[in-house]
Amino acid sequence: MANDIGAFFANEEDKKVAAASIHQHIHRYWDPRMRSRIVAYYKETGGDELEGPVRIAIQRLAEETAAKA
Repeated sequence: MANDIGAFFANEEDKKVAAASIHQHIHRYWDPRMRSRIVAYYKETGGDELEGPVRIAIQRLAEETAAKA
């Protein structure tokens, strides 16, 4: 699902802007359990199946989660 969101922002030329938009969408609209699962996936696998800006967005989400703990 995260890669589907990434596909929506794929036409954004600036990948940093795309990653920020993806992060904002996931943070704003995903249930906390979904966010926890994708962060756990990222930590376990390094986000192998996440595409470009999506991986950056999830990395940022993981860092925020770790900072709150």
